[in-house]
Amino acid sequence: MHTTLTAGLGLKPEHYDDALSAQAEGLWFEVHPENYMVDGGPRLGWLEAIRACHPVSLHGVSLSLAGDAPPDPAHLQRLAALARRVQPALISEHLAWSTWNGQYFPDLLPFVRSTQALHRIAENIERTQDALRTTIAIENPSHYLRIEDHEWDEIDFLSELARRTGCTLLLDINNVHVSACNLGHSAQDWLDRFPQALVSEIHLAGHSSDPAMGEALLIDSHDAPIAPVVWQLYRRFIERAGSRPTLIERDGNLPAFGELMDERDQAAELQRATSEVVA
Repeated sequence: MHTTLTAGLGLKPEHYDDALSAQAEGLWFEVHPENYMVDGGPRLGWLEAIRACHPVSLHGVSLSLAGDAPPDPAHLQRLAALARRVQPALISEHLAWSTWNGQYFPDLLPFVRSTQALHRIAENIERTQDALRTTIAIENPSHYLRIEDHEWDEIDFLSELARRTGCTLLLDINNVHVSACNLGHSAQDWLDRFPQALVSEIHLAGHSSDPAMGEALLIDSHDAPIAPVVWQLYRRFIERAGSRPTLIERDGNLPAFGELMDERDQAAELQRATSEVVA
């Protein structure tokens, strides 16, 4: 029914009608499953209508895989039910924590990359994959401050998670740039070390500078067009690794659907051009 996934867009309610009628080779749409884990209603109906025309991806924001407790079993059951219903092409989550003692925090929070954390997160990924009966992709986070107590290099940590659980990796290239600027290392060098064979999906997004600190602190805000430097890093990676399904993320200052499709088409054209070079 569907062609190979090329470049896609985050699906927003304001754009349901435009998304339903959109036509582009390999186009797909991503949603946060938390907004659709219900038994019925118009939003779920819209998602099912989109799914009838385009592949969809589920990108979770609340499993809290790096938390100090296993994922909520009831949440996993609802997520699994949604996955059975829409048969997503991809499922992914963040390498972060967001719940503690039953409280949900409105952010994806960092953790110390210790061996203990590695064991705990691997167990939580396995619980999730067992519930879903499929593998998921884990996204590299944005970093805003240096944590001194890490026992693992970030890339080694992600690679080991994949080795232990069979999960794949979601490479967010905007996160790579934001983290490199905030922590003072080279985004290009970091990307060149990243295990390309483990990448099943790529995210591209815009960022902003902190109102008080300016360019000294970049924020993964998803409220602006993709920056030229992030496009350059994307091209560099896919020239080395080959194309992967690539999502354009935009969550704030939402423009017209056509503007997002222009960015989506730019990513698809880079995929096509680099594929021809590799071939």
